[in-house]
Amino acid sequence: MKVVTVRLLKPQKNHTVTYQAEVIHMTSTYALVRARWDRPRIDLGYVTFETGDVFFEHFYANRWYNVFELRSTTGALKGWYCNVTRPAIIGAESITSEDLDLDLFVSARRDHLLRLDVEEFEARGLAQRDPQVYAAAHIALEELERLAVAGEPPFNGI
Repeated sequence: MKVVTVRLLKPQKNHTVTYQAEVIHMTSTYALVRARWDRPRIDLGYVTFETGDVFFEHFYANRWYNVFELRSTTGALKGWYCNVTRPAIIGAESITSEDLDLDLFVSARRDHLLRLDVEEFEARGLAQRDPQVYAAAHIALEELERLAVAGEPPFNGI
């Protein structure tokens, strides 16, 4: 199976998360990759990431978000973690995604949607500094919520 390097850029935090993922499907505008959580257990309150959990990650070069389908080591669906981002850069060897600090968690039954890091996003001052990016981020968040509630891809499971 082909492997790519995924880079999640977090410029506001001067941080980049880099890891390897297996390619399931890739075009010039879309990539679906599979990665394992190889870090220690993290309990976020609304979901817990356990060492060995599997993430099916959807990246788009023409959308302002990515979606990570979270599954336990046994394959049980835990939900979806969605990042509002600039459109991804999808290449043959790597995928790069720039986080805009606005997230959405969707429960496994899609009956609970939780907006995350709204204050952090607003504190960036994009409404004044870059109103086009600010508007695109809010449109992306609304689109994610609509897709999740309707159970449309990628919220219909792998």
